[in-house]
Amino acid sequence: QLSFTPPLLNSATPWASSEEDLAALYHSPHTGAVTTRTSLLVQGFLENKSIHQAVLFSTTDAKVANTSLNTYGYSPHPLEYYLTSIKNIITASKAPQSKPFIVSITGDPTEIQNAVTKIAAFAKENSYELLVEINLSCPNIAGKPPPAYNFAGLQSYLQALSTLTLAVPIQIGLKTPPYTHDDQYRVLIDALKQYPEAVSFITSTNTLGSSLHLSSPPSLAVGRRTVYQPTLSSESGTGVGGLGGSCIHWLSLGNVATIRKLLNVEEELKDISVIGVGGVADRGAWERMLSVGAAAVGVGTAVGCHGVGVF
Repeated sequence: QLSFTPPLLNSATPWASSEEDLAALYHSPHTGAVTTRTSLLVQGFLENKSIHQAVLFSTTDAKVANTSLNTYGYSPHPLEYYLTSIKNIITASKAPQSKPFIVSITGDPTEIQNAVTKIAAFAKENSYELLVEINLSCPNIAGKPPPAYNFAGLQSYLQALSTLTLAVPIQIGLKTPPYTHDDQYRVLIDALKQYPEAVSFITSTNTLGSSLHLSSPPSLAVGRRTVYQPTLSSESGTGVGGLGGSCIHWLSLGNVATIRKLLNVEEELKDISVIGVGGVADRGAWERMLSVGAAAVGVGTAVGCHGVGVF
């Protein structure tokens, strides 16, 4: 089971993209682990700044942002960049590794097999403590719905993981989207039961897709009616993207609580840990996640809003 000290870390977000981002997270005395932004095996995601965007905003009258919407895909850096960055950060510290890195990756099942094998070999070569998080829940890739909503999709990844022979044992997890009804949880549990040894943890949740932020510039008033426009662009041209931050906290909290309870009743799955992510911006939210069974708690939007000092 996962054991981070403290049980607090960043989640895979745009604010964990660069080596500098990761170094700041690693050197914070208040993080127990560091997660990289989600990368692809061979080359970086072709990021287009005109359509891959993010906005931070407040859902209250307060001027301090507490919510995010993004239309990003994955990291513009490939996996090799993050492995090199990890080595640079630990080497530059001139001390033994002080906390684990979670390397977030995505791709098709074969690419995932190759990426996990590469990470395990890198960990063995350097005697590093690394974990792998497989992101199956990004809502922003046109024509590619998150595999974690679908039994066949989940099954294909778990089957691929179950066949791996790694240089060193390495903990592997799945990052899931927000689930909103019982059947979606059942899909996850039924798939895990087929391959109970494939994963060690679940990261719950990613951002909530199908979300839209509108802006209302004064110049777009038509008569007495204000004409709103999408704040962001997107691959689809609608500005619809993934919602994160305080407004999804309660949904994410429900996902963590439900997944933990469902894992507990299955003898072969009860040792799988849960990392709780979603709208954690203060101590109260962190404690709530821990209280419903999260082994550790990830912070995403709040890092974008407040920087590493939020920890």
